[in-house]
Amino acid sequence: MNDAGAGRPQPDEQTAGGLDLAPFRGVRYAPERIGDLAAVTSPPYDVVVRPDGLHQLESADPHNIVRLILPQAVSPSARTERAADTLGRWLADGVLVADPAPGLYVYEQQQGGHLQRGVIGALRLSESAEGIVLPHEDVMAPVVADRAALMRATRANLDPLLLTYRGDAGGGGTAAVVDRAAGREPLLTTTTEDGVCHRLWAVTAAEEIAEVRADLARRQALIADGHHRWATYLRLRAAHRSPSPWDRGLVLLVDTVRYPLRVRAIHRLLHRFPTARALAALEGRFRVRTVPGPLDGAVAALGAAASEGNAFLLAGDGAFHLIDRPDPELLTGTVPQDRPAAWRTLDATVLHSTLIDRVWGVPDHPERISYIHDAPATVAKAERDGSTAVLLHPVREEVVRDLARQGVMMPRKSTSFGPKPATGLVLRSLGR
Repeated sequence: MNDAGAGRPQPDEQTAGGLDLAPFRGVRYAPERIGDLAAVTSPPYDVVVRPDGLHQLESADPHNIVRLILPQAVSPSARTERAADTLGRWLADGVLVADPAPGLYVYEQQQGGHLQRGVIGALRLSESAEGIVLPHEDVMAPVVADRAALMRATRANLDPLLLTYRGDAGGGGTAAVVDRAAGREPLLTTTTEDGVCHRLWAVTAAEEIAEVRADLARRQALIADGHHRWATYLRLRAAHRSPSPWDRGLVLLVDTVRYPLRVRAIHRLLHRFPTARALAALEGRFRVRTVPGPLDGAVAALGAAASEGNAFLLAGDGAFHLIDRPDPELLTGTVPQDRPAAWRTLDATVLHSTLIDRVWGVPDHPERISYIHDAPATVAKAERDGSTAVLLHPVREEVVRDLARQGVMMPRKSTSFGPKPATGLVLRSLGR
């Protein structure tokens, strides 16, 4: 049993020394310079399916934010230099403009019957041992290094992380400020291609900012999306003498008592690893069944199997293969036994510890494994490239929160909380 979190304050407890959210002067696209705000926004950098999605976003508008979060050039240093030059040019040309006064920002996303609201601000950074902001996933060092180089070059937080906290059921505090702001005229309204309507309000009144800060100072948060960027924030804070703008990072805080998030899986694409080879290696180790399509039906079969134990859906050869019922002795010999049972039985744990590392022997490197949020895109790329798509069933939010309380890290890219904030609605400059 990993007791790394023993004695750690719980995320739902209200304690002193909690979240410290400060106002900032948001940098936003100037409406008169942008014909369609939706055309310059992007999903978070790790949700963009490259290269298809990248090219689509770049062609949507010459000022699309993807040119900053995923700059394209021949080398890593050239990419970060290009992003910094582009940001500087857009600021100088008035494409991006800083708001006149510092404030917090109420951000709303609505799609059909699903409504989510939260507060964007500059959050004081803290280590996980402090029990204020709790991560639940490990990170990949190369990704952190890449994001750090980009932030260092642009001197900007280009997109907010998604954090959750548990507010009071009766409202008041932050909830009251959010509700009041949502009754006013928004700074911007736009509907993106995925059908999500986005609205943003500035909260600049000193008394409302104080109300939010006092309420959040009693709260703790769970990182729902943005572990690599949070690790990047911490790395850059350590590289600068405090006090400095690097002591804080841009976040969106959502109260999941009022606005529960949706949890989806993140799928794997195993490059240069044909599905036939993956299936052959499973003989005698997992039960393998071919299930009928289309994809929705196959995913439903995955969900049914996952309710009884570890299960995965493989694709890439034009068919769907459901694998479940792993050999118990195989799991005992491949899954580390020094963690809680909830961690040992995670699909992501079994996928990486047992299948990817031992059965298939695929190195967990970006050239060999891609992490993709969209199931149809994962399958399509596998079929096009002769690779293997591994589709997972989403983990329950209560499992994520329980492990975070214990200080136990889930395998990286285990969960996809959403809806995620659109990138490009508000940026935070750290000074140029």
